[in-house]
Amino acid sequence: MKKNTKEVRLIRKASQGFLLTSAFLMVISTVALYFYVKQLMQREVEEELYSTRARVESSLRINKPPYSLSPVFEVEQVAQLGNEKVKDTIIYDPSQDEMEEFRELISYKSINGNYYRITVRNLIVESEDILIAIILSYMFIILLVFLIQFYFNRAKNKKLWDPFFRNLEAMKTFSLSSDTPIPLEKSGILEFNELNKEVTILTDKVRTDYKNLKQFTEDVSHELQTPLAIIQAKIENFINGDTLTEIQFDQLTSIQKDIQRLTQMNKRLTLLTKIENKQFVNLNQVNITGLIEETVQNFHEISSTEIEFSHRDKIRVKMDVHLAEVLCNNLISNAIKYSPQEGKIKVSAKGNSLTVSNKGAKALEHPELLYSRFYRESEAAKSTGLGLAIVKRICDYYGFKIGYHFEEGNHIFSITFK
Repeated sequence: MKKNTKEVRLIRKASQGFLLTSAFLMVISTVALYFYVKQLMQREVEEELYSTRARVESSLRINKPPYSLSPVFEVEQVAQLGNEKVKDTIIYDPSQDEMEEFRELISYKSINGNYYRITVRNLIVESEDILIAIILSYMFIILLVFLIQFYFNRAKNKKLWDPFFRNLEAMKTFSLSSDTPIPLEKSGILEFNELNKEVTILTDKVRTDYKNLKQFTEDVSHELQTPLAIIQAKIENFINGDTLTEIQFDQLTSIQKDIQRLTQMNKRLTLLTKIENKQFVNLNQVNITGLIEETVQNFHEISSTEIEFSHRDKIRVKMDVHLAEVLCNNLISNAIKYSPQEGKIKVSAKGNSLTVSNKGAKALEHPELLYSRFYRESEAAKSTGLGLAIVKRICDYYGFKIGYHFEEGNHIFSITFK
């Protein structure tokens, strides 16, 4: 199953990218600057060591007696020459009265026939302090520039995308049934203007297709009703005649039932189309509990199935009255169709939930298909397969939650109202 990614606003997403990129570059550049400046400082220290050694050599070459200035430099006469080396060392500095870190150059020279070991040192602490000061100054300047750039960039992006967000809010008000075009705002951005143009073309086409489909559905529904009514009337005339054989009577009765099913299917498909096209805009305060009670009473008169209705609370919902009647009627009708002859149907209203249960031999094999059009778990019940599909569309239309589960030999449907 694909995980849902967390959605964030465009400006925030762009700002996050800017923050991460800038922070990464800031860290990389600071580290690079640290090592680069450290190398430069070390090179300068070593150049100072070599310069000091050169001055000491020059002093020795003019036959001045060797002398030392600890810990800056030391000159010693030795028996033989050694290898030159540069290293870090820690020695006591009497001027600071503490142990200090020095960069040390030890070299051996032959001057005027004598061998000398010349040790030159330079205090490292000063160069480290300079390095830290440079890095901190750099970080402060970069951080300051970064903050200014961030807020400037954020304000600029917000102004840049403002027409897009206003157009997005305008598109949310788009209605198929309205003839008013979406009031899209023009901007100085070419891409936004092109998007506005394509959205206008698309919405106009969708609105036109919707009107054509709506007209087609209404026309088909209207045109089918007349011939179906005529066929129904003619069949009734044949059935009421005296010249029919028993076989002919059975065949005509079967045809009559099929026509009734076809008429019912036509009405339900038309209703589904109207629901999906959001043509039910009238909202009234509907007493669902009272409506269910009335529906149960009606089914008592036309069905032998025992229906038990219990309610503890009155459920009141804002919705179209006709759709509320269809919702209640289809739920109970579906329970009657798929309930065994000796089975009892239980209907209850509690809190903000309506529950309808009927007996069943086993759980449904494909509950995920339960609300699909024309789906029937069993062919035993001669239904259109549209009852629960209509119930689901009504629930989706108003944001109700519908659920199904099988428990203790009962198919249980529940609707939770908002």
